Amino acid sequence: MSSSFRQDPLLPAADPDTKRSVGGRRSNMRWHTFVLLLLVGTLSYIDRISLSVGMPLIADEFHLDPAFQGILLSSFFWAYAAFQIPGGWLADRIGPRKVLTVAVTLWSFFQLMTGLAVNVWVMLLARLGLGAAEAPQYPTGAKLSALWLPKRDRARGAVLMDSSSTLGAAIGSLVVAGLISALGGWRESFIVVSVVTAGAGLIMWKYIRDTPREHPRANAAEVAYVEQAHALEDEQDGEVATDDMSPVQFLKFKTFWFMGIGFMSANMLFYGLLTFGPLYLYEERGLDISGLAGASFAIYFSGFVGENIAGWLAQVWLRAGGSPNVVMRTLIGVSAAIATASVFAVPFVKDTAPAIVLLAVTLFFLRFLGLYWSLPSTLTVRSRTGVLGGMMNLFSNTGGIIIPIATGFIVSATGSYFVGLMTFSGCGLVYLVCSLAIDYSRKLSLR
Repeated sequence: MSSSFRQDPLLPAADPDTKRSVGGRRSNMRWHTFVLLLLVGTLSYIDRISLSVGMPLIADEFHLDPAFQGILLSSFFWAYAAFQIPGGWLADRIGPRKVLTVAVTLWSFFQLMTGLAVNVWVMLLARLGLGAAEAPQYPTGAKLSALWLPKRDRARGAVLMDSSSTLGAAIGSLVVAGLISALGGWRESFIVVSVVTAGAGLIMWKYIRDTPREHPRANAAEVAYVEQAHALEDEQDGEVATDDMSPVQFLKFKTFWFMGIGFMSANMLFYGLLTFGPLYLYEERGLDISGLAGASFAIYFSGFVGENIAGWLAQVWLRAGGSPNVVMRTLIGVSAAIATASVFAVPFVKDTAPAIVLLAVTLFFLRFLGLYWSLPSTLTVRSRTGVLGGMMNLFSNTGGIIIPIATGFIVSATGSYFVGLMTFSGCGLVYLVCSLAIDYSRKLSLR
């Protein structure tokens, strides 16, 4: 366990070494930190969805069939998945502040390269670079959750961080489509997005710290609140794992496999809609770029609202004394069932408006999956949360590799999106079963 959590866990009335203001109300830098993670995650998803929104124009320019569109949309996840565990390991070893700063700076560069691509192969390489650069983002967020938040606040922190995916997709749909219309092409929109992202790395370095004790704006009361909660958590858990515990040891726990497969299945449904949803609405439902932007915003913003409601409900319920297993299984189980039923119904409605409503309902309940990001910090010790978060997200993004390629070939072979939507609903069913099987109350890494 980091030494910063062993020293002065109760903090005296004065703290001359850190010169903190003492007394009065707690500062809220822990929540300011997670708002920053929400904002930087939003930028990352604007970068990601830009390819999906611009794909109708890119496909025309480069003469791409649906199968190759699926490969191009999948390419981001190849590198993104491969760098999950290294990204989490780096967050554990050198700290989340350094990792986030470098990662954000790099992904703005690769977004620029995507906009400047002279052919589809250069674009493919740029998307691989973007995937590698963005890979540490969520494992680093899981590490910050362990270092900054008491156990009972981690569900809320997890969804605040993770809901950036739908907020970014919602805003990105409007921004990228608007830029395409205003600037006359997809390339110009990509370049503008990359320039906006470029300054985010400096913001991460200036405002993020690895622990509350290191942050100049976290007062003594907030540091004490967090460190006391961590000390109590360690006392309740008893023994803790050593820092050199191999990640391979996680593989012996059933909960790890349910967590990984459940998260992968949920994100296969999400990434399927994220990558092919705009194309489905454009080709199957007849929306133009303007209509596509509005519909995509409504769908993805519904996911953002649903995810934050899930975090609020989980926090209130857990603070009231709810059992982690009852709280998490109820919230995730009910939401998974509704999301699965909603996406299953989409191809059976004839009119476009009800189909958009069903997709919005799907995203609202599907995004309860953000509660999964509380698991790395809840199910293992703080020294290993980055690695466990990376392993969990490796599962997720292996699904992210598979689902765009599979959907692209399905659409090419069948000439419609019906089988693809049925595949998405099957992913939702697996997500439901695995989420109900997880033990949310037992540490994976205790000796």
